[in-house]
Amino acid sequence: MNLHPHKEAEFTPSAASVVRWHEVKAVIFDVDGTLYTQAKLRSKMLVALLRYYALRPWRLDEMLILQRFRAEREKRHGAAGPDIENAQYTWASNNGRTSADKIKRVVEHWMFQYPNQYLRGCTYPGTHAFFAALQQRGIKIGIYSDYKAHDKLAAMGLAADIIVSSTDPEIDHLKPAPHGLLHIANALGLAPADCLFIGDRPELDGACAEQAGMPYLIVDKQPFDSFTFYKTLEDTLATSLTTTPHE
Repeated sequence: MNLHPHKEAEFTPSAASVVRWHEVKAVIFDVDGTLYTQAKLRSKMLVALLRYYALRPWRLDEMLILQRFRAEREKRHGAAGPDIENAQYTWASNNGRTSADKIKRVVEHWMFQYPNQYLRGCTYPGTHAFFAALQQRGIKIGIYSDYKAHDKLAAMGLAADIIVSSTDPEIDHLKPAPHGLLHIANALGLAPADCLFIGDRPELDGACAEQAGMPYLIVDKQPFDSFTFYKTLEDTLATSLTTTPHE
């Protein structure tokens, strides 16, 4: 587990025990790959997709739409608006060969709705207890995802003080642009240095936090059944605040 405290031009990894919990007033989480395992979810979704389209081969182009949508989003890290929420579907239109409306329908169903039934079972062990520990100690919880996240949080049974997506009109910047993190800190009435961002991709989440001037952690790569990242954080939080109360 690596903590990267913001400095002017240096980010030095150190043990989780150096998290100064008495200085942390909010913890902001990425979602995909940070709160739940994507590998387990993707295996479930692959089975669901194959079962569905095996009986509907005339609609196999929809699987290509999903693939192209993901690929086009990955090409555009740091992209800025206007109206990224709708532009992302145009990106995947294959130069207009597929309508943006059709792409949106397919993506909404297979990426933003259907997978939610599996999310609770894919949520990393210790996540709920860590959220509860933060809430009990008056530490605000924020969510910042490149994709819409309200329904995902509800499906996982998690609550946050603020949920923000890169495609929200007030953000309109994809990671690693810092706009989403800065917006959350400002909405909570906090300085970026008062917050801790937790993500899973150094090149996106880490770079986003660095640009925002916010300390961050990158989730440990651990097997689901032996995942202890959030339990370790909960333990360090309890130990730290026993000796140094949160203000």
